[in-house]
Amino acid sequence: MDIDALRSFLAFVETGSFTRAAKQISRTQSALSAQMRKLEGEIGSTLFEKEGRHLVLSEAGVRLSSFATELVNHHDHALGQLRKFQGKNPLRLGCPEDYNETILPTIIQALKQSEPTCSIQIYNEPSIMLKQKLDEGVLDGAILTRTPGREEGYYLCSDHGVWIAAADEIIPLKGPLTLALFQSDCQYHAAAIDGLTKRGIRYQLLACCNSASAQRALVKQGLAIGAMGKLSVSEDLTVLSDMPPLPKVDIVLSVGAKPHPLLNLQFLNRLAPLFGSQKLDEQVSFTQNR
Repeated sequence: MDIDALRSFLAFVETGSFTRAAKQISRTQSALSAQMRKLEGEIGSTLFEKEGRHLVLSEAGVRLSSFATELVNHHDHALGQLRKFQGKNPLRLGCPEDYNETILPTIIQALKQSEPTCSIQIYNEPSIMLKQKLDEGVLDGAILTRTPGREEGYYLCSDHGVWIAAADEIIPLKGPLTLALFQSDCQYHAAAIDGLTKRGIRYQLLACCNSASAQRALVKQGLAIGAMGKLSVSEDLTVLSDMPPLPKVDIVLSVGAKPHPLLNLQFLNRLAPLFGSQKLDEQVSFTQNR
């Protein structure tokens, strides 16, 4: 049944008059009558009957009135919800996998509060690859790390590198340390190798990982020790002390040259306070037998 015809029918139910109903819906009386005849043809029954000089609803008309109200309401509600997507593109957001459980949920929650019907596509890749995709216009925004003091992106919070080992791991007294690190373009990778070299600590690089989950898995099984940001350390790992220092980094949200409407300036400027209570824990003391 045609929605416009149902609206016209409900206008008659409301006014009790074809003349007044036609005025309400801005149609001619003949056009409204044609709509009603079409409805009657679809239903296979008359909707109106004479009562003196007036038209009233037939038994079928009375039954249709309740259905028509429900159908029109459902139609309007569905149309209103779907129109919210008019001209709206999904937000393509990049995030290094190691920030999936700490930084990402806070940003997604803020986006959801800003626009409850937002649609977000999340891409997990290392920062260096996310920067490239951001420059190419493949992404609308990306969570990245930067060297403190630089101006890239909108500041979220800071992190610092720590050494990690499996729970109750015993660092060998002799022999090289076995390492599982991020790829060589990671600041923690370079700092870890440089720090061990300067201290004269021998090491063997077992694996270079492009995800925090891979590095954590190797370390958790006692196959190696690693170096990563404190925010990425899971509870089943131990943070080592008395190891070469690792750098601090800023975590930022960087946007593309053509900002997505969700990443407007007002939204970006209120991100940092959302991370204000997220303080880094002190390193856990761990006795080493070197």
